[in-house]
Amino acid sequence: MIRKRTTFLTTLAVCVVVPVGAHAAIKCTITTVGVAFGLYDVFSSAPPYSAGNVTIRCLGLGAGIDPINVALSAGGSGSFQSRRLLHESGTDRMSYNLYLDAGHTQIWGDGTGGTLKYASISNSRAVTVTIFGRIPPGQDVSAGTYSDTIVAIINF
Repeated sequence: MIRKRTTFLTTLAVCVVVPVGAHAAIKCTITTVGVAFGLYDVFSSAPPYSAGNVTIRCLGLGAGIDPINVALSAGGSGSFQSRRLLHESGTDRMSYNLYLDAGHTQIWGDGTGGTLKYASISNSRAVTVTIFGRIPPGQDVSAGTYSDTIVAIINF
């Protein structure tokens, strides 16, 4: 039996800092570690899981300030409900998603379409939040490298 194995990589490549409203004195930084799924076996009934993280640090938060939140973009598919990894050739796609919880029930997005954003109030200390990734099993895709680029956006 020939077993197809495929390598996948999801990157969190671009980070954007967006001041909202009258909170311009607040300064936040964000760093990311991408989700790397490794090898995918098209014959396996077990879904591959992986994790990355987002670290945020804000200065200047005071009493009465709304929580900062971190949103993740939909990536190249344009949909949170079915993010897609794209084959290096540009012809094949594989479904996957990113979650706020280890149970893979809370899709991490921008707060629209049933997705959630991470929200926190922390002043001066770094907070690291895990990004949980999952690829549904049973997808018949070509061997090769697949990737997607997700933009992490911090709103404060």
